[in-house]
Amino acid sequence: MPGPNPLQVLPSMSTDLERVESGLLDSVRSGEDFLTEIASHLISAGGKRVRPGFCIASAATTATEDAPAPPEAVTGGVAVELVHLGSLYHDDVMDEAETRRTVESVNSRWGNMRAILAGDFLLARASELAAGLGVEVAALLAATIGRLCEGQLLELQFAHDANRDEQTYLRSIDGKTASLLASACRIGGIVTEAPTDHTEALASFGHAYGMAFQMVDDVLDLVATEADLGKPAGHDLEEGIYTLPVITAMQGPDGDALREMLASPLDEPTRRKAIDLVRSGDGIPYTIERARREAARGRDALESLPPSPGVTGLGAAADYLIDNVERASR
Repeated sequence: MPGPNPLQVLPSMSTDLERVESGLLDSVRSGEDFLTEIASHLISAGGKRVRPGFCIASAATTATEDAPAPPEAVTGGVAVELVHLGSLYHDDVMDEAETRRTVESVNSRWGNMRAILAGDFLLARASELAAGLGVEVAALLAATIGRLCEGQLLELQFAHDANRDEQTYLRSIDGKTASLLASACRIGGIVTEAPTDHTEALASFGHAYGMAFQMVDDVLDLVATEADLGKPAGHDLEEGIYTLPVITAMQGPDGDALREMLASPLDEPTRRKAIDLVRSGDGIPYTIERARREAARGRDALESLPPSPGVTGLGAAADYLIDNVERASR
């Protein structure tokens, strides 16, 4: 949901994210104007830039005073955001999505084949940037792209499967969401030559935040308005992606009724009824509590790091995440 960026507690964050925007647009320029147009479509649509923000904030955990992010941290942030954007291009093809970030999706505007190729182009550009940051970053980003694929495939494997359980859900979001946020934080440590234990703590924070972030996103998909989401509420439910609030609701007293609704394609009235059943059960408070525990795990990882502007920003982001979903679900 839109809202203030808690990482703005870092005085240079706004300027650093402007550098990220410029870097994103520069990175997708091609000799083919048509490819440049497609590849820059979602960049121009905007976004929260959570992942580059975390890379920059993680780099700031090694700083003793406020200062602009080093160029390597900005480049690392651009690389992780390109991976994220490339995955969105591919996700929208699989979901047959018509909109993304309130604008027409790439696949809807230009077709599936062009969307897939443009997504591949974004991943290739990310790999080029990572290679420029050294072998360790290049290998990390390549492995992370593999984890994203594993997580997404696991989600597809259990699409429309009412027997999907919590452990399978957790394994999926570990790959498709938490891995990239963990890598964003780790890269911030690597490019500033932080000690190994420092970098590991950053990666642990990023992983925990990523798990919480996806749980929160899954709650918001059920409780937020279409205007906030930029897509219809309950979109995942309609696509047969049963997230933790739904999995928990199917184990509750209304589970049989919910399973019966999900046994057939959802029309609009049935989708609304299914959402109401999930909202009235224990799934949403349970998922918020699970997200809170993950955020606390991330907070604990930061405790091992010395005070710094970056630690302050990352901690604020963890707190804001849970506050945001609790406000939306009231």
